[in-house]
Amino acid sequence: MFVGNIKSVIEQISKDKGIEINSLISTIEEATRSAAKKTLGQDVDIEVYYDKESGNIEVFQFKTVVTKVENEDLEFTLKEGRKLDKNCQIGDSLGFKIDIEDFGRIAAQSAKQVIIQKMKNAEKSAVYKSFISRKGENVNGIVQQIEKNNIIINLGSTEAILPYKEQIPKDNFKRGDRIKAYILDVLEDTRGPQIILSRTHPAFLINLFSLEVPEVSEGIVKIIGAAREAGSRAKISVTSSDPDVDPVGSCVGVKGSRVQNVVRELRGEKIDIVTWIPDPAKFVCNALAPAEVSKVIIDESNKFMEVIVPNEFLSIAIGKGGQNVRLASKLVDWRIDVQNEELYEKTFKENYDSLLELTDNNKTLADLLDENGYISVDEVSVADPEELLQIDETLTKDMVKQLIEKASIIKKKSTEE
Repeated sequence: MFVGNIKSVIEQISKDKGIEINSLISTIEEATRSAAKKTLGQDVDIEVYYDKESGNIEVFQFKTVVTKVENEDLEFTLKEGRKLDKNCQIGDSLGFKIDIEDFGRIAAQSAKQVIIQKMKNAEKSAVYKSFISRKGENVNGIVQQIEKNNIIINLGSTEAILPYKEQIPKDNFKRGDRIKAYILDVLEDTRGPQIILSRTHPAFLINLFSLEVPEVSEGIVKIIGAAREAGSRAKISVTSSDPDVDPVGSCVGVKGSRVQNVVRELRGEKIDIVTWIPDPAKFVCNALAPAEVSKVIIDESNKFMEVIVPNEFLSIAIGKGGQNVRLASKLVDWRIDVQNEELYEKTFKENYDSLLELTDNNKTLADLLDENGYISVDEVSVADPEELLQIDETLTKDMVKQLIEKASIIKKKSTEE
């Protein structure tokens, strides 16, 4: 295996396995060095060179010229040295070429095993580097086998796994089927890189739209976010950098052709496409469609929204099993509480009436408390006196103390009733 031109072999392996040529050369040089030391001894000073032009491997052993030889593996006399270089002096290091045919069958077999193992490692490394850079992409593959509900997929240069939990509930693949999936993770393992795929991840949906909608791939339309309950329903938010391009219409396509292609891939998953708006209050109105929204009350510090809808739209806004509001919450990235208008107005009136009672029908003070977040007697009863004092310069410490004490009494009385 060491004799002759191996240039064509290296180039072919590099092409077939996707391994860098320099990595293969290093592997062969290391294996050759190991074989030489098995024959000549572990202490010898060996250097191996691969000539990229000729494709030949050359091995050189180095010894130091000394007055008295104490280690024959590393030293020789001046007389022996001058056979190689007539001008050499004591202390010079001289190299001489070794016939690699002399390594012997056992050493050559050992080198072969090293090369095979090193090439396997290099191949694993090449696959890992190839796929770690593709993490977050969609890939196509062929179903190779199904093991304990996990699907093993052939990606050409390697295998990947689609775990059961990452499959769409309506998926029903069999061996030989073509399959699309999202590269969720790429892990290094002694057995080789472990490529984990997903068909339930929101990014899988986004990538599918990128393939179906030219305006998305061109960057005119941007998908801001996506929320899914895989196989059932999803929501995506979109915007356009061109005022003449309708982002929702672009994603839907003529007669719904584009979105339907994505729906088919997702096993009938219903997809709501909504326009993204920077204002979270306006955005949540789009996200809860087709429900109409009457009012949105925002608590920015806690990223919480109270959304008020007409009574007839309550069930639509919430959705079956709470799905619509759940997906909207994920899409907007705020906690959302949906209330019907009638109940909200009733509660609002009761809370405001309690503030009027607290302030002895001082509407100005009641409005002041309400506007600053103290929307009911309950809120005032647990208020921080210093914070309450800051809402208006006309308030004094005694007034604030009396408000809190009176609110606590009213609250206690209401609880007892």
